Amino acid sequence: MAGFRTHRTVCLTALATALVLSVTACGGSSSSSGGADKNGVVTISVNGLPPATQTVDRKNFEDDVREFEASHPKIRIDAHEGLMDPTTFAARLAGGQLEDVYYVYFTDPAGLIQRRQAADITAQLKDFPGLKDIRPSLQNVFKDGSGKVYGLPTGNYSLGLVYNRALFAKAGLDPDKPPATWEEVRTAARKISALGNGIVGYADYSKNNQGGWHLTSWIYSMGGDVATKDGSAWKAAFNSDAGRKALQTLHDMRWTDQSMGTRQLLEIPDVQKMMGADKLGMYMAGPDNIPTIVKQFERKYADYGLAALPGTATLGGGDGFMFNPKDTPEKIKAGLTWIQWKYLTPEREEAITKKSAGKDIPIGLPQPNLWDGAGQAKVDAAHLKYANVPQKNYQPFVDRSDSVEVKVEPPNAQQIYTVLDGVMQAVLTKKDADIGRLLSDAEKKVNVILATAK
Repeated sequence: MAGFRTHRTVCLTALATALVLSVTACGGSSSSSGGADKNGVVTISVNGLPPATQTVDRKNFEDDVREFEASHPKIRIDAHEGLMDPTTFAARLAGGQLEDVYYVYFTDPAGLIQRRQAADITAQLKDFPGLKDIRPSLQNVFKDGSGKVYGLPTGNYSLGLVYNRALFAKAGLDPDKPPATWEEVRTAARKISALGNGIVGYADYSKNNQGGWHLTSWIYSMGGDVATKDGSAWKAAFNSDAGRKALQTLHDMRWTDQSMGTRQLLEIPDVQKMMGADKLGMYMAGPDNIPTIVKQFERKYADYGLAALPGTATLGGGDGFMFNPKDTPEKIKAGLTWIQWKYLTPEREEAITKKSAGKDIPIGLPQPNLWDGAGQAKVDAAHLKYANVPQKNYQPFVDRSDSVEVKVEPPNAQQIYTVLDGVMQAVLTKKDADIGRLLSDAEKKVNVILATAK
């Protein structure tokens, strides 16, 4: 979710500063029109360098730069801190300050491609056959309507159900067979709530745009959409059977089953605290929520399980890198070489994982999952060898990962989520909430927002 990046740590930790700092001096004294200096060395600027306050991540990145440059003497990496900031991106591009290779979230590529703010890398990709095994659903995020490619994914996530295995057992539920449908979620939530002592069966967010974020995933799981494109125009799509079914299920769990507790207007820290205190059975979240709970509340990984979200689809996202539209073919090729080496080489996964072992870094969580076929098998083997988390607890999530479609956030997501927050809040705090009216009113507001979407 744009604005709530706790689930994106599978690839890069959040980088808060915009300070630009070079890791290496630029090679050569001047560049030719092709991007190489008189010695044939191509220097590329990239962002994504962790700030100095993140000492371990920073050192690992700098070590990678040195190792890469040693094995690729004709390429120099000029690494900068910071990420893609939509509010300054256009000005930096126009002013020649945008990096040659820049970090994006999955919500960014479509607009950047449409506005011609990213380079077409299709021709250069032919020299990198190993990248053809990236999962098509992820690579498609960086393609235009004609199939041209403008970037590469380097991390991904999708929402599932995090659940408390001990509470499942106490409620007479099998922790190894978590709910696979929303009806089963309702049943399990009722049984867990019946344990009493302030225990809640299921909880969800409803404020600070997080309610709209989760309602989007609910609607996806019911087979619907939040926004669809009609020709060149976007329109709200949640005032639908899927939207009504999602809200009715939430309403019934809250008011009929009374399995969501009386305390509402929750957000991420509230729900994680409930789970860490053994007061919550289930909530919608990505795999990275588990280490957050374990570390913050001094719990054990064995305490928690992960299931796929019920239904046909779930909300997901991720991150990757795109290329400055002013890049020469030589810079694009150098950038692809760097991205593949650092982020997209399954053969390096064992060395990378071994380096992380013993450093209080969870190894063996089920995401990111970037590859199809042999590539993913190599990654999985490395994680299995060094796993320090109970992978069997996440098998229900893994088993259904190929059958649940992962859909990205709608355009203008944060503005839409603000509107949908109000819908979630009404359903969870007003027993007589008019779901039809709520959806109709929200639809009008979101259509105004989408009128500016590109």
